[in-house]
Amino acid sequence: MIHLPSPARGPLRALSTRLIAAIVLVLVVVGVVYLDREGYRDVNEDGLTLLDCFYYAVVSLSTTGYGDITPVSESARLTNVIVVTPARVLFLIILVGTTLEVLTEQYRTNARLTRWRTHLKDHVIVCGYGTKGRSAVVALRENGFDIRRIVVVESDRVAVRQATAEGLVAIEGSATRSATLAEAHVKDAKAVIIATDTDEANVLVTLTARQMTAGKVRIIAAAREAENAPLLKQSGAHQVIVSSATAGRLLGLSTSAPPLIDVVEDLLTPGHGMALALRSADRGEVGKSPRKVSELVIALVRHGRVFSLASPECATIETGDMLVYIRDDRAAPVETAISRDGS
Repeated sequence: MIHLPSPARGPLRALSTRLIAAIVLVLVVVGVVYLDREGYRDVNEDGLTLLDCFYYAVVSLSTTGYGDITPVSESARLTNVIVVTPARVLFLIILVGTTLEVLTEQYRTNARLTRWRTHLKDHVIVCGYGTKGRSAVVALRENGFDIRRIVVVESDRVAVRQATAEGLVAIEGSATRSATLAEAHVKDAKAVIIATDTDEANVLVTLTARQMTAGKVRIIAAAREAENAPLLKQSGAHQVIVSSATAGRLLGLSTSAPPLIDVVEDLLTPGHGMALALRSADRGEVGKSPRKVSELVIALVRHGRVFSLASPECATIETGDMLVYIRDDRAAPVETAISRDGS
């Protein structure tokens, strides 16, 4: 089941507004009739009570009109012409509008779903909206990725509601099923981020995504234990992030070299001082040393492999190389991680 982000004003709120308007309209008519109750005749000829005024207002506005209470004085009839009749028309409009709201809500939802499917391409699928999944979405948004191109796949209804409340499209279902990933248009995706609760589920999702995309879509998976990382790579993950090992290394650094933790957090947080960035090498930089580039280059990506500056392969920049550099976010607005070639 696909859950689109809720509109600013939902149908329940619209129905509540119309209901309140109808009640207010009834009360207005009751008040007008009660003030001029001497100008109305009741079949019982015992005068109009407040209950009789409510009864007359309801049957008049609903166009039932039993005729047991009728206006006889000129002021009462003038009130019916000026107040009650327009109120009756307005009351019918409220009822019809409420009915149309209910009948057309499903149509609007289907229309929004059709538009979403039509424009969905080069998106990122996040399987699992727990702590890691939410952090991945935050990182994508901080790096300028369009929120409309992020699709969350989650089986937990609470997490699905949280995702839609934050403006994301969420698909309720298990990411291990090919039908669920097909709903997310996995074949047209740019990347699949797998961050479920268990490594076993991550392996199954990786195998399913790899089978459906034939390896054409980049798969990034999270692993709780380092021993499961090779299995995830064999299953088709292009990159595996080991959360326990990474957390352990950071904890060790916080003990032996506390300032390094602040540097790592600064590098991983866009908009706060330094940030890691990736761009393609310019034509004028080909043949030069990475150390001669204006930015502070720390690594090269060549044919999918990462080389540090200490490697002999990094002596000069070649055509097609990607430069990993440190960007100063205090001097420039936040940009996407791959900036110059638009990929």
